[in-house]
Amino acid sequence: MPFTPIHMGPGIAVKAILQGSFSLMVFGWAQIVMDLQPLFVMITGEGHLHGFSHTYLGAVLLAILSALSGKYLSEIGLYVLGLNRDWTIVTGWRVAFISAFIGTFSHVLLDSIMHWDVEPFFPVTTDNAIQGVISIEALHQLCLYSGVVGGVVYFAVQFWRRSRH
Repeated sequence: MPFTPIHMGPGIAVKAILQGSFSLMVFGWAQIVMDLQPLFVMITGEGHLHGFSHTYLGAVLLAILSALSGKYLSEIGLYVLGLNRDWTIVTGWRVAFISAFIGTFSHVLLDSIMHWDVEPFFPVTTDNAIQGVISIEALHQLCLYSGVVGGVVYFAVQFWRRSRH
């Protein structure tokens, strides 16, 4: 199913590590952009469900698109959420691109493990050597637990930083 929130778990863990050098909003946007092509296939019944968008070559192109659009969308999103009413929080281009590339590449990696029809290294090869390397249940648990641990670490670091000032 497109737009699964389970991909956000590893993103939360990365946010805990990179803190302000990573945008969880751009990462999340990249997850959505990655699944537009499968959504189109599901709606129309035409095409390869996990096609070009779920290759590393496709991930590069979609990361660029996600960074270029996600930088501004994340700033608008923060404003709408009331977290950036004075427009002082600006997502830098470096952060936007790092977040988008981590988003698209991790998406291909996770879906390569889960889905039999993902061909991550197309057009070089259609082989997917990591499909099924762990069970879907274990993959979901890994994503969920990485999000929980990442959230705890993120807020612990934020608390520690505030307590030092």
